Amino acid sequence: MSEPAGSEQLRRRGLQLVWVTIIWNVFEVFIAIGLGVAAGSIALVAFGTDSMIEVFASLVVLWHARDLLVPQQTDRTRLSLQLISVSFGVLAIVLTAGTILRLVDGTVPDESPLGIAYLAMTAVVMLILAILKRRTAAELGNDPLRAEANVTYLDALLAGLVLISLVLNAAFDWWWADPIAALVVAAIAAHEVREHWREAAEISATDEPGAT
Repeated sequence: MSEPAGSEQLRRRGLQLVWVTIIWNVFEVFIAIGLGVAAGSIALVAFGTDSMIEVFASLVVLWHARDLLVPQQTDRTRLSLQLISVSFGVLAIVLTAGTILRLVDGTVPDESPLGIAYLAMTAVVMLILAILKRRTAAELGNDPLRAEANVTYLDALLAGLVLISLVLNAAFDWWWADPIAALVVAAIAAHEVREHWREAAEISATDEPGAT
């Protein structure tokens, strides 16, 4: 059966959007962590670390299938999802431990005007990318690209969350908003662990003899 007109163009658009997201996240790792270390903000460091995990997750997906838009339920797919799940688990553990230490010692982070400006820009860019990827996925009827769009929505949400914590600290000296934001990032990472591991288990079930 021939493909609908314009489907190849949609595929190219989807891949381009995914690559733009990856490239942005690579820069985001260095910028967010650098600004976080300079300001003593664990929330900014957490956001940068989460971006590192997002990049790793995207690279794992690209490793198992060069064309992101063609789902392949294979052993490699299952391993990819498990690797992504473990990476988010490590992130959740590290962030939780760091947040507890920060709340215990009560270290007050400095204001970070550059961090606020960068997070505001990131939230807008990620939201636009997520919307464009979701629309493309809907036109293609493609679940992998739709899942990738959901991850980008998550990135936009985290950017907004950390942005709020930095603004609260700068405006009201609410230093505790910074570690609390990091803790929320850890909780979201823990949720990702469960979701990706469940997806891997579902693939295992479909591979069993007699599965439909």
